Amino acid sequence: MPAPQTPEELGLAFHASQARRSRLIANEIQRLWGQLDRRDFTASWNSSVGPRVIRALTAGQLASAAAADEYVDSVAAAEGAAPERLGRVRPEGFAGVAADGRALDSLMYLSVITSKTRVAAGQSVDDALMAGLRQALRLGSSEVTQAGRGAIGTSMAGKRLIQGYVRVVQPPACARCVILAGKEYGWNAGFQRHPKCDCIHLPTTLIARNRAGRGSRTQLGDGGRGFLDPRAYFDSLSAAEQRRVFGEAGARAIREGGDMGQIVNARRGMYTTTGPGGRASATRVGTRRGSNYYNLERRRAIDRGEVPADIGRRYAVRAPRLMPEEIFRLAASRDEAVAMLRRFGYLR
Repeated sequence: MPAPQTPEELGLAFHASQARRSRLIANEIQRLWGQLDRRDFTASWNSSVGPRVIRALTAGQLASAAAADEYVDSVAAAEGAAPERLGRVRPEGFAGVAADGRALDSLMYLSVITSKTRVAAGQSVDDALMAGLRQALRLGSSEVTQAGRGAIGTSMAGKRLIQGYVRVVQPPACARCVILAGKEYGWNAGFQRHPKCDCIHLPTTLIARNRAGRGSRTQLGDGGRGFLDPRAYFDSLSAAEQRRVFGEAGARAIREGGDMGQIVNARRGMYTTTGPGGRASATRVGTRRGSNYYNLERRRAIDRGEVPADIGRRYAVRAPRLMPEEIFRLAASRDEAVAMLRRFGYLR
């Protein structure tokens, strides 16, 4: 396979290499976990297993952080930026400590506590150890990945022409991540993640951020794919996968042309209300002052003469904002559904 050339390809290739590092450490953690004494988890952890897990994990963090400068420099070079730096990453600064600042041994011992707690609750030793192992793998992999992310942020700070990140979404992704594909962040404001999030920080220069790169889809070979546009990601999914990620009604509304961000965000404030048609699902998201739906409702009320034209921010949304599934349930035709989707701010 030819060497990656574009920033997007470099980002995907780097992500794949970091994933391999995390997988190697996870394999080692799993091997060492199997050496725990089934009669005394704590003693065997403290005397043998724990220190070796920490050494392996520290080595993984070190390797993950050590790759940051080369990655950031290669992205900058691909965008034509100058090679000058204000400083370089010290990989050892990201190794031997957890991302939240606690000692690694304290963090990883939580997995032993999980196994002991489950045994005390009556679970079999095998099942309890498996639960602890799952937690240890999740924690260990996360710490290796976080060390790399922290080092990348630090490396960017030392590369003045790198102005920020672009979020590249990789499948499989949750609906919340998908709608953030292509979102730009400042160099010192990395995006939040949920556990097991695979989204990529793609360092970028100011020139690159102003180019027409948004709305594009990046692909690297036949393996990992990255998306900078939510709709491109949605269109890449099968109908069944669209329903799984966005829900039956959400996927249908998006296919009808609905605003993906509005549809996904609406689910955060769902509640059940009662109206002329009986019980219905509604959302509080979008009903606060300044939101798109709030502004639409205020303009509609002014046009109908229900409120004075100068009401400004004194206006309050009174009617519940229906969820897409309720709209499809209530609409008598496709045209009515489209009109209601537009009425409630899901469709432009």
